[in-house]
Amino acid sequence: MATGFGWIGFVVVMLAAATASGAASGDPNATATSPLDISDLSVSKVQDILSQLYAYLAQYGLKILGAVIIFVVGRWVARLISNLAASAMTKAKMELMLVQFIKDLSYVAMLTFVVIAALANMGVQTASFIAVLGAAGLAVGLALQGSLANFASGVLMLIFKPIHVGDFVEAGGAKGTVKETGIFTTVLSSPDNVRIIIPNSQVMGSTISNYTVNGTRRVDMVVSISYGDDLKKAKKVIEDVLAKDERILPDPAPVVAVSALADSSVNFVVRPWVKSADYWGTYFDFTANIKTALEENGLTIPFPQRDVYVREGKLAGAAK
Repeated sequence: MATGFGWIGFVVVMLAAATASGAASGDPNATATSPLDISDLSVSKVQDILSQLYAYLAQYGLKILGAVIIFVVGRWVARLISNLAASAMTKAKMELMLVQFIKDLSYVAMLTFVVIAALANMGVQTASFIAVLGAAGLAVGLALQGSLANFASGVLMLIFKPIHVGDFVEAGGAKGTVKETGIFTTVLSSPDNVRIIIPNSQVMGSTISNYTVNGTRRVDMVVSISYGDDLKKAKKVIEDVLAKDERILPDPAPVVAVSALADSSVNFVVRPWVKSADYWGTYFDFTANIKTALEENGLTIPFPQRDVYVREGKLAGAAK
């Protein structure tokens, strides 16, 4: 420290000597070219200058040193706390994307407070600085309120997990397989392979139908026969078709029952249970197999018909 102050004193003496030499010559530019003359520089004046420098260093040097210590220690503590929070969330099996986002956000927030504390230690008025930050934050929040709503919905989705990647869902007015759940949007792939991007606020703000999460689904179908066909025989044929399909689950047992006596047909409701992945395959195969089975057993599937009767007398009278 003494060596450092000695160098400072040397520099001050040199500058003062150069200034005095320039003033004595009457030439304002003579400082850089005139030889040094320290005969007019008194020892007391040098001591006063050094004393002022020491006072400034004593007053502000400690504050600067304190601010540096606050920043270094505060940054280390902020990093430690954010890492501990990330470890706790990882152990709780939270989404990796959400863990990383909360970790970075908490670190930046704590580091901001550390910087403000360091500036306050140096004597900087931080009240106006905080007010400016608050006003800027309000302006940004109003400008990005739609994005912030999507962000909040994305955080809720990552926490509560109403849908997962690979689920077949209907949400936000669209239906498809979930390909990605992000902080701001959710990406679906429709059955005809169209990429659908939905804002998270629409997903969380509407009804979510998840067709995959329960593992099984009920296939609802209707089989119609003519009024002249045997009901018991038709029911037996339907049950045999269901029994031959290995994808149909035995528990819960399939339901086959007469549901309606329609205008031109007797309708059976058929409700087997299958795994979610087998839903459409079972639906399409049963539709084809039941028609073949009904025809092989002499049963008919009615279709709309209209009988037209023509009276000769009225037609003849109308012709007149």
